Amino acid sequence: MSPSNIHVPDRCRTVTEILSRVGDKWTVQVVMRLGGGPKRFNELRRMVEGVSQRMLTLTLRGLERDGLVTRTVFPTIPPRVDYALTGLGCSLLKTVRELGEWAIENREEILEARRRFDEGESSPASDAA
Repeated sequence: MSPSNIHVPDRCRTVTEILSRVGDKWTVQVVMRLGGGPKRFNELRRMVEGVSQRMLTLTLRGLERDGLVTRTVFPTIPPRVDYALTGLGCSLLKTVRELGEWAIENREEILEARRRFDEGESSPASDAA
């Protein structure tokens, strides 16, 4: 057995915790929107369909805490606050975009698999098992 196949509980907890953050539906949408450059809170709120003010606030705080987003306050009246991806956030954006491309490329196959499953047909993968 290679070392990469050994179950390490601490690593599993870490991976689960981080994937919970970056796989959250609001996180993915916010990261995608910030990929176009810094945005103000209300600008993000208009861009992320269906997100409440409270949920966007919580999402941005979590992303800032995890080092994925920076929050910059400009000393104007009223104060201006911009949110932007950090280098780490940009690396997540790259991964999210690749996952999105994978979803688009495989959409038809997934829809066909769902159809077969819903109709009670066996899938090619289950035939081999």
